[in-house]
Amino acid sequence: MLQLVQQVTNELGVPTPTTVAGNTNQDVTQILALMNASGYELLRKADWRELTTPYSFFTEYTTTTGTYTTTALTITGIPSTTGLDTTYMVVGTGIPNATFITSVDSSTQVTISTYSTSAVTAGTIYFQKVKYALPSDYDSIVPRTQWDKSKHWEMLGPESAQQWEWLLSGFISTGPRIRWRLLGGYFQIWPGYSANENLGFEYRSKGWALSAAGAVKNSFTVDTDTCIYPDRLMVLSTKLKYFQAKGFDTTAIYRDYLTEFETSVGQDTSAANLSFAPRPGSVLIGWDNIPDSGYGN
Repeated sequence: MLQLVQQVTNELGVPTPTTVAGNTNQDVTQILALMNASGYELLRKADWRELTTPYSFFTEYTTTTGTYTTTALTITGIPSTTGLDTTYMVVGTGIPNATFITSVDSSTQVTISTYSTSAVTAGTIYFQKVKYALPSDYDSIVPRTQWDKSKHWEMLGPESAQQWEWLLSGFISTGPRIRWRLLGGYFQIWPGYSANENLGFEYRSKGWALSAAGAVKNSFTVDTDTCIYPDRLMVLSTKLKYFQAKGFDTTAIYRDYLTEFETSVGQDTSAANLSFAPRPGSVLIGWDNIPDSGYGN
């Protein structure tokens, strides 16, 4: 961060600071704010290679016992409620589809969202986690990267609000494929699992800044911080914003910035091969897989 700010000040012809973090000089404070603003905006302007991050997790569940009636929303007599919370769905005899924990009342009792249609004493209950927190640096999800790695199947989604309600409330709404939806800050799946399934997806991180130790950050705060963007792009973007803030003519600096931005995006990752006669690839056996003779032997 310090070197970037020093480069900006040198090019602008204003005093060059020896430190940036904690510096009260008005120009330094403004340049740091504009540089952070550049980082925030560049985040959304391209699919930066270093911001695309793989993420995987295992589904969680608890098999236990409990007692419940048709007139109360509580399940009592649970040996332990450790680890349970409102991200878990409840499955058991008489418990309707899409019933969730609404509160963990004690070490032996939880409250659920729907009345049971049967009274059960010390019956088997499955608590299945269906809402999984997104990574702390999550910004957006990469389409078509959601996979059930245990079964080697792509997960189906994202489901719309209408499709999701059909899954939760319809008579026949489960199958071998996992459905998913981003809902309320969670990556939510359907149906729940009483097994450890390995699920995963790719997402775009908002952590464009890095500490000296390599920790992901959302902005510059320390002189030794670095970023994933090319240095020249950050310098030109900051200068452009400085000119805009001061009311200067931005024609030349904007041209330099745009050229650097397009070059940086173009060089950030490899381009796909383009065919003059594109056609979908075959996933089944075709003529090019059949021998010239002896077919069927």
